[in-house]
Amino acid sequence: MSDHHLAQLNVGRVHRPLDHPDLAEFVASLEPINAIAEASPGFVWRLTDDDGQSSSYVEIPGNDDPLLLVNYSIWEDVASLNHFVNKSGHVAYLRRRREWFEKIAEATSVAWWVPSGEIPSVPEAFERLRHMREHGPTEHAFGLAKPWPKPAP
Repeated sequence: MSDHHLAQLNVGRVHRPLDHPDLAEFVASLEPINAIAEASPGFVWRLTDDDGQSSSYVEIPGNDDPLLLVNYSIWEDVASLNHFVNKSGHVAYLRRRREWFEKIAEATSVAWWVPSGEIPSVPEAFERLRHMREHGPTEHAFGLAKPWPKPAP
């Protein structure tokens, strides 16, 4: 077992509220996609609401935009997360993201290494995204295209 895991946060702004008919297919896909994530090799944890539903239903402290959705999870390593994102059943929905989500000019995802067993708070995860947006990739916050190396044991 590794002494560090990869935390990742990504955000998106949907075109309409989750209860709008235009998002019905997206909403119906949340549970199956989360099940794929949870069954994927290297999956550790994902944010859920108080009822165990998708993190899309989590109210984010300090966020006053009801159309901003969050996905926050922890993985054993970059390869595991990349496999889920790009090579599992998730990819079919990823290809359709423009049907449901607005294009955002600034960074919408961030990753960072955490000690195994640690789950940083949602505000900390958002702080990492803000840091990435302001400073670009660093050891503190980076993107998956050029991940920062895992800390040495």
